[in-house]
Amino acid sequence: MSPGNSSDSLAFLLVGIPGLARLHRWAVIPFGLMYLVAMLGNCTILLVVRTYRRLHEPMYYFLSMLAITDLGLTLSTLPTVPRVLWLSAAEISFPLCLTQMFCIHAFSFMESSVLLAMAFDRYVAVCYPLRYSSILTPGRVAKVGLGIVCRCTMTLLPLICLLTRMPFCGSHVLSHSYCLHQDMIRLACTNTTLNSLYGLTLVLLIVILDPVLITASYVMIIKTVLGIASREAQAKALNTCVSHFSAVLVFYVPMVGLSIIHRYGKNAAPISHALMANIYLFVPPVLNPIIYSMQTKHIRQGVNRLLCQSLAWLGHGQRP
Repeated sequence: MSPGNSSDSLAFLLVGIPGLARLHRWAVIPFGLMYLVAMLGNCTILLVVRTYRRLHEPMYYFLSMLAITDLGLTLSTLPTVPRVLWLSAAEISFPLCLTQMFCIHAFSFMESSVLLAMAFDRYVAVCYPLRYSSILTPGRVAKVGLGIVCRCTMTLLPLICLLTRMPFCGSHVLSHSYCLHQDMIRLACTNTTLNSLYGLTLVLLIVILDPVLITASYVMIIKTVLGIASREAQAKALNTCVSHFSAVLVFYVPMVGLSIIHRYGKNAAPISHALMANIYLFVPPVLNPIIYSMQTKHIRQGVNRLLCQSLAWLGHGQRP
């Protein structure tokens, strides 16, 4: 922090996609479409699950949590990305940047935690089908949801406290059109070892532990499926996991790619960092509703029924 500046007066400068400044205004179109698809898709999933009693089951409760998380992740970047792309650069105050950083990382961690909970749901459904409803009761599902929120928000609070005590001097230009922790500490003019160590601890506890546990659950699922004599029953059991497995790949593959670029791609073009970060934040909220609508029979039927009812209502409203 420059001498005489307080955290309230400190501001950062957000930037768009490096090397593509001339195309920023055109980039508003694809980003706007992604925002629209993500908002519409996830709201549709929530409406379908809430409307039809047939979907009032643990699997769809966890799907609703995933949709809420995707909506939160989408809304976290909405205040700055369109403005930065349209104006090429935009200033953001330190408190607002800190708030956006907290929301982005919190919802990102929540998505990882929800995918882990959904993996446990699929494990119980395949390995203990007769005990499924007794193990995953609505009360326990609610407790899991509350635990996810506490896990992902409380662990980030020390990181926020550490950042508020940091002095920033020199350049205040960030590398993205939104605030990220690793981007902010890069501009600090003090020792950031404690922040880095705590950030690494969070990565180990959430970003690495969650996929390891998800992988372990799928190993046990595959082991159980291979023990089923009927090929038809095997296919049916695995088919219930296709949507979740696709969502896991959509979330973790860009995350791994972004981590590799941050750690080993210091000499890589700045555009590669920006593109991987945008893919990581924007693609899962767009694709998850599409994946579950296409690959989950009951969700697909619910969406079709909702569309038919909407068209019928519009047709009735247009009658003289």
